[in-house]
Parts: sequence; structure tokens; C-alpha cells
Amino acid sequence: MLNLSEKIVGGLPLPIIALGLQSRIVGILSAYDDLIENNRRRIRLLEEAARLLYREWFVHLRFPGHEHVAVVDGVPEGWERKTLGEVAPLNYGKGLRQNDRIPGPFAVYGSSGIVGTHVKALVSGPTIIVGRKGNVGSVYWSPDDCYPIDTVYFIETSQCSFYLYYVLQNLAFISTDVAVPGLNRDYAHSRVMLVPDMMHFRLFESTVAPLHGQIKVLRKQNATLASARDLLLPRLMNGEISV
Repeated sequence: MLNLSEKIVGGLPLPIIALGLQSRIVGILSAYDDLIENNRRRIRLLEEAARLLYREWFVHLRFPGHEHVAVVDGVPEGWERKTLGEVAPLNYGKGLRQNDRIPGPFAVYGSSGIVGTHVKALVSGPTIIVGRKGNVGSVYWSPDDCYPIDTVYFIETSQCSFYLYYVLQNLAFISTDVAVPGLNRDYAHSRVMLVPDMMHFRLFESTVAPLHGQIKVLRKQNATLASARDLLLPRLMNGEISV
């Protein structure tokens, strides 16, 4: 629990705050934290639902109408296998040192996910980001314009799909350099993936899109809640807002 009597701001200890007032302030801030955590749980459930649907349809091949479709060597009739390079080539991100980043509205992606923000975007959203160095083979979906740095690859908007996003999470990307782990682009492009017929592709996209829409809304709500909480804290403690 937050102990306001011990908090340091600007290198100086805050005046001792009465325990009753501490409890009221902590209660207010905890309400924000509880809402944020609840949204995180909802996001995890939505993500898991989409992953399970992908696996049911495209890994276990129990897609709608599968009873009436012949499957030969793991490929349903009308579907095919292609390499990632044929479907969606990987593009290199661009270097952007931390000291050169100007906080702004666009997320900066590294191989560990969002590592900051910037005033300019490098690519349009939606886009898929794939870890190239460090967290090799990590996969992220960015619904908005963003800035992938040089530790990742990205896929152009015109070639992005929710289906591809889940395919990439299931492809076997391996390290090609023992000393410095990295994902070789030629190797990644050679990975083979299952490409469904257009009917099932579109059905999956239309089914999963609302889930990702909810995820986007919940993440924006969390950003707003966190910002409001952080602005509220000093005002509560200096008495600008009474509780």
C-alpha cells in the first residue's frame, strides 16, 4: 500500500500526513488502480479468446464446415502453403536513439514492445512488429501509426491482417547468431505458413476484429486513467483537492 508519509518528491520528504487522510487518498488512488487492473484482465481474456479461435480453426483445422472439406497432408482443399516472404515481406525498422526521441503521440516499438513515444511516426497503422534483435521473434500488433526502431522488422499495412498476426506468433523463429541473437530476414522469409481460402480468411477477420476493437478501447482507457491518477496524486497531497 502507498505510504504517503514516506513519499519523497523533488528530493524532499513530504510533511507527515494524518493516517485518516492517508487512507482516504489511498482509497481514491486505489480505485484508479483497480479499474486499470480490471481492464488489463479483460484485455488478457479478449486476447486469449482470439488465440484460441485461431488455434481451433487453423492449427486443429476445426474451422466452420471442416466436416465437408478434404484435407491432404495437412492442407484443406482450396487452401495452400506459402512462405512468409511470399505473403508479407519483413521491412527493417529505423534507428532512433533514446536521446533523439521527443515525447509525442506515436508509440516507439523495440523488440520488447513499446519503449517510448515520439512526435513522428515511421509507418502507418495497423502494422505488425517482429523482434529482430534482443527479444527475437516477438510479435506485436499496432493498430495506430508508430515508429519501429532498428531492433525490429515491420509489415506494411496493406499486407497486415489479424490472421497473419496469429500465424507469426506460431512460426518457429530461431536465433541465427550464437554471440548476438538475431532473426535473419532470409531465414524468416523461408518459414512456411498455411494460407486459408478467402471465405475462411474473411470470416476469421470479421470475427476477431471486434475483439481487437475492444482491446484498443480498453488500452486507451487505461492510458487515460493512469494519466488522471498521476495528475491527481500531487494535488491530493498538497491539499489543492480536499478529501
